[in-house]
Amino acid sequence: MTNEQIRVLVVEDDADTAQYVRTVLERRGGMDVTVVHEPMSALAEVAAHQFDVVLTDIQMPGMSGLELLVELRSRAAGTPVAVMTAFASVDYAVEALRRDADEFLVKPVAAATLLERISALAVEGRAKRAAMGSSEVVLAVGAHPDDVEIGVGATLASHRAAGDSVVILTLSGGAIGGDVQSRRHEALASAGVIGARLYLHDFEDTRLDPAGGLITTIEELIAEIEPTVVYTHSEHDRHQDHRAVRQAVDVAARRVPSLACFQSPSSTIDFRPTRFVPVDGFLEAKLQMLAAFESQSHRDYMDPDLVRATARYWSRFGGGEYAEPLEMVRAATMLSSKARAIGVAAAPAAEKVDGHGGHA
Repeated sequence: MTNEQIRVLVVEDDADTAQYVRTVLERRGGMDVTVVHEPMSALAEVAAHQFDVVLTDIQMPGMSGLELLVELRSRAAGTPVAVMTAFASVDYAVEALRRDADEFLVKPVAAATLLERISALAVEGRAKRAAMGSSEVVLAVGAHPDDVEIGVGATLASHRAAGDSVVILTLSGGAIGGDVQSRRHEALASAGVIGARLYLHDFEDTRLDPAGGLITTIEELIAEIEPTVVYTHSEHDRHQDHRAVRQAVDVAARRVPSLACFQSPSSTIDFRPTRFVPVDGFLEAKLQMLAAFESQSHRDYMDPDLVRATARYWSRFGGGEYAEPLEMVRAATMLSSKARAIGVAAAPAAEKVDGHGGHA
């Protein structure tokens, strides 16, 4: 264990219990403790900060601790979670463990026990993260809200499950397709499903131009986050904004090790994927992301059955039950080694030489 201060997020709606836990962990354990009183605030905290341990009550209004546990597994992958309850029920314990809790505590928790268990979880969590190696930084660039989620939503969910950082850059508010403020809120909610960071710009819908600021905007974000993998639109697309974004990314991401293009509903028959990412276990996360875009629910390509059928079709080439297709521009890395270890690595099709003289 390093000397770095342990960071703990406590989710507890009872003020007295929350204060007791904070006092024990801060004064006796020297830990940095953040306390929130309801689950949605907890999700906001894990989206903004990294914690060594999350300690949550089971019985809370709006969302139970067990339901929160499920959300944390997708939004804060690799972070140990301890659940506690005032009811010493075998059923509670079994359900907590079934949902992959790392620890189950019964209130009142003795100070020594609380300190011992939280410290041990922090040590285990840090050791696991160190063993998993360095994370990828993934950037997905789309022209409009929902473009990225339709193209590689499940792939992005698999990256997050592998512990990778995921950033979504959307360059237009999508004014032609609906109310900008509504679409902005939808985009934020969708990114929150997997704990991705969202950068949303307001370039004019249907008039995106690589020379009109797109390249500079993308370059600035790349300089800030230093991605190792970039996903964006294919050049084989009927929509002018999609093609413009692809052209801008080509220039702005020229030094990023891996670049891949996803399929949009407006892609043409010239879209020729050369790699297929198995996304078994992550398709439901994609559907949750798409469901956040309520204003677009009337569009046929948002239909869950069509999304499933499309992913089922592409799995013919990549293995598993579901897959998402990618046109590879270059692939120095493709998904992290951690993702490969849990069975979500990209399955390559026949290699082909790309336009940069390298192999896809």
